[in-house]
Amino acid sequence: MFSKRSFGVAKASKTSALVAAIVMAAMSLAQAEAVITFNGQSIDSTLVDAYISGRLQKPVDQATPQEVEALTTELTDVFLLSTLDMAEDIAKEPAVAAQLELQRIGILARAVVGRLAEDIEISEEEILKVYEEQIKLAPGQQYKARHILVETQSEAIEIIELLIGGADFIELAKERSTGPSGANGGELDWFVAGQMVKPFSDAVARLEDGRYTTDPVQTNFGWHVILREDSRAAEPPPLEGARENIVANIQSEKLRVKIEELKAEASQ
Repeated sequence: MFSKRSFGVAKASKTSALVAAIVMAAMSLAQAEAVITFNGQSIDSTLVDAYISGRLQKPVDQATPQEVEALTTELTDVFLLSTLDMAEDIAKEPAVAAQLELQRIGILARAVVGRLAEDIEISEEEILKVYEEQIKLAPGQQYKARHILVETQSEAIEIIELLIGGADFIELAKERSTGPSGANGGELDWFVAGQMVKPFSDAVARLEDGRYTTDPVQTNFGWHVILREDSRAAEPPPLEGARENIVANIQSEKLRVKIEELKAEASQ
């Protein structure tokens, strides 16, 4: 989904970002119930809720009593420090003032993106078009394979010679493979070519079902002897399973176009 976070600037710290959010909330929610007052300034219930939900990344009503207590104490400390006399002078320092301004405009920009996203309409025809395009690009084959991973080419050649002599692939994998699948006879789950490193997937694609590689296959993991056990046509995911990602991608693209339009208008 389009990341609203992409419109923010690099955060100096989680605390500074949350303080900036609290300052903005205070400007618009001054009538909320005061919870704690320091140096003539108050923390109200709305700010506490905003801080807790921001720190936990979940609604405040899902927070445990322990989390609420701990974060309220944390916010109290942050707010106390921000209301000290020296804080007003520090806020005027160019570097600090620039960070505060970047925090402010970043938060505001993300809020604007959220509003723009709410206005975006996506039709079923658009979703179907993207889905059909994805199906065309989907890999056509899935493979079921086993492999024996060793450290050197000479070891892989020795294993191939043993297989030619009639040795059992599964037993050799259990005895000789250094890979995590060795204990299971080198068995791998069904996969499509793109899920494996290229030399491995290329070698599997060249094999026929039931055949193993007669030349060692080198990857960054070591040297492989591969048995392709089976293959089948890869089935594309159902539309409903892909819908959420498709909608997110369409929304992201439409937002990008909208922002480019706004930039063009602003530069005129």
